[in-house]
Amino acid sequence: MTGRERIEKAFRHVEPDRVPVWEMAFNEESILGIGRFFTDDLPPAKPVHDMTPEEKLGLLALLFTVVKELELDGFPSLLLLGSEPAGAGFIKDAWGCVFQESEAGEPVIKAGPITRPEELASFSAYRPRESDYLVLAAAKGYFGDELSQILVHPGPFQLSRNLSGGMEKFFPYIRRNPGFVRDIMNMTTEYVLDSLDMAMDLGADIVCLDGDFAYNKSTFISPAQYDEFIGPHHKAIVDFVHSRGKLVFKHSDGNMWPLMDRLVETDFDGFHSIQPQCMDIGEVKERYGDRLCLLGNIDCAYLLPFGTESEVEASVRDTIAAAAPGGGFVLCSSNTIHPACRPENYIAMVKAARKYGNYPIDIRG
Repeated sequence: MTGRERIEKAFRHVEPDRVPVWEMAFNEESILGIGRFFTDDLPPAKPVHDMTPEEKLGLLALLFTVVKELELDGFPSLLLLGSEPAGAGFIKDAWGCVFQESEAGEPVIKAGPITRPEELASFSAYRPRESDYLVLAAAKGYFGDELSQILVHPGPFQLSRNLSGGMEKFFPYIRRNPGFVRDIMNMTTEYVLDSLDMAMDLGADIVCLDGDFAYNKSTFISPAQYDEFIGPHHKAIVDFVHSRGKLVFKHSDGNMWPLMDRLVETDFDGFHSIQPQCMDIGEVKERYGDRLCLLGNIDCAYLLPFGTESEVEASVRDTIAAAAPGGGFVLCSSNTIHPACRPENYIAMVKAARKYGNYPIDIRG
């Protein structure tokens, strides 16, 4: 069974031959850290936006090697919209959003091009280009139909708050100027639909709609606010992806319990990443396992950075026992493989999935 078939069966709630394994993202440092277990041909350690074109190709080739050697079942493709330096430690993306580089591996939004609601009318939205999907095209060319091509794409809520300069600047508009929130969400949703249309033409099998909605304690927004400002846009995206015969799942960290019913009602096919500090995967499986494919749960906040390999194995074993029976589960971390994650622990996670993840699941305490 191919990895693509394995993941598709999981999303259809059919048991494949073994539990599929995928990861939403690896940053530059984690690719190098894991890659050195399989090859000595390593690109230099530096942020990707500081790399030459040849070094970027070397990093992508190393990621291909990691995915192939670990026999992962899907490939995570990120958009390459381009960026430029914006002062020491800062970069500006193609939308005009300014981010600060972070040692945690994910840049932090610092400023957006729309500083006041009245600027939206004259703002020119970014339009998708085929060059945005070079990683997707390269992965499709390298792996063919062996792996599921999963495109990690920012959702309209994430894009809208970045364009405004971040959550603390965007959220007050929900009460002060709801018309602005609706207008910017309409603009970013139009972009997402156009972008996904192009991505699916280029070989994307599944869409991971990125963008957090929750802290560890609860969600950023109430269910009523989701229904008013976000749900209709998610529904439009989900219906469009389904009209193309593809699958789409929602990513969010944190405690998503207040919005889980909404994800089901919107017809998302799955949910990632089930952060164990906030949500018990056994309870999520019991309540939503027949309607959502579950992805994630292996703690990347403490376990993968600081735990032992035996502790990682035990977590994988217990997660598979709770979430894998009956299908509808893809094993991965509770977010991404970031710089603090020990390469040895990630490899141990994948090996444990092979040890305990063969169907029918038979893990006994």
